Amino acid sequence: MEFINSDIMDKVHDELKNFNPNDYNKRDVENTLSKESLDINDFAVLLSLAAEDFIEEMAYKSKIETSKHFGNSISLFTPLYISNHCENSCTYCGFNLQNKIKRGSLSFEEIENELKAISKTGLQDILLLTGESKLTSLDYIGEAIKLASGYFNLVGLEIYPVDVDDYKYLHLCGADYVCTYQETYNKKQYKKFHLNGPKSNYEYRFNSQERAIKGGMRKVAFGSLLGLGDFRSDAFATGLHGHYIQRKYPQSEISFSFLRLRPFIHQNFEYGMDVSEKQLLQIILAQRLFMPFTDITVSTRENSKFRNGVVGIGVNRISAGVSVGVGGHEGNLKGDEQFDIQDGRSVKEIKNFLYKKGLQPVFNNHVYL
Repeated sequence: MEFINSDIMDKVHDELKNFNPNDYNKRDVENTLSKESLDINDFAVLLSLAAEDFIEEMAYKSKIETSKHFGNSISLFTPLYISNHCENSCTYCGFNLQNKIKRGSLSFEEIENELKAISKTGLQDILLLTGESKLTSLDYIGEAIKLASGYFNLVGLEIYPVDVDDYKYLHLCGADYVCTYQETYNKKQYKKFHLNGPKSNYEYRFNSQERAIKGGMRKVAFGSLLGLGDFRSDAFATGLHGHYIQRKYPQSEISFSFLRLRPFIHQNFEYGMDVSEKQLLQIILAQRLFMPFTDITVSTRENSKFRNGVVGIGVNRISAGVSVGVGGHEGNLKGDEQFDIQDGRSVKEIKNFLYKKGLQPVFNNHVYL
């Protein structure tokens, strides 16, 4: 595992030590909402308990900022799981090594069949996903990228973290962007939920986006799994992580996704750290106001009513026609799902909804010259 000399992790944790969501009051929120641009302290204010009473005001201002930077366009994409083999023991994930599920990886022929089926929907942005296993080698992922590039204009990766030279190789194969979610920025909680496997290395995972940028990736995504730790602190740290990366690498595009825990096959316990839809909305709005020019995605972990409500207000990117098992777009799952989804609408259904709401579904927002 490659070490890079970076101070971003220290900066994020230094700010996180001083963050207390109970430290702010109504006047702090009012002062923050009166500003044209926000700093780190303002971001903390909007994530505070006091700001929960200002959701409508935040939503009004967030909608203006979203429209200013993205117009009425909503980018559409879909994930394609090509393997669910995994060597990690992450207690919140259906792909957990200890979880007795149906495992599988798609052959290159099967990958191409899936790509053909998805491309028929009109989508031009696809996200390739794997677990973390030697069975899904870099060469395997690279070949999958090359296949995807033949059908899609944008190819993203949500795979295990790799070194700079490995990201360079994947970029040369045709990958445009990388999604790596830290899950929780609380190191003690991180250790509690990541028992074994490569993902238990907190620092290596934290620096994934920076290595990806050094490897030539145009865009990097950040996220946390709300509920593993204090959700306000994790949302704060996620935003700071993207903020400091953007300041250090201003040429890079930044994206965020805030996820809530979902049930999975053979789950036998409850977490007890629920995050409400109102609280998730507050996080999305706070992030939009703090970094108004970044992508914010809402996944099918959320139900259709919630997703319908947040697009155009804070969210500018949404998945459609989703399967979270290995394959599935052709009708045959080769491996079990990672978690239960809440919004199973097709690309056509999502597209029709967006039109009815006065929004423009966008299949391709990047042109290569």
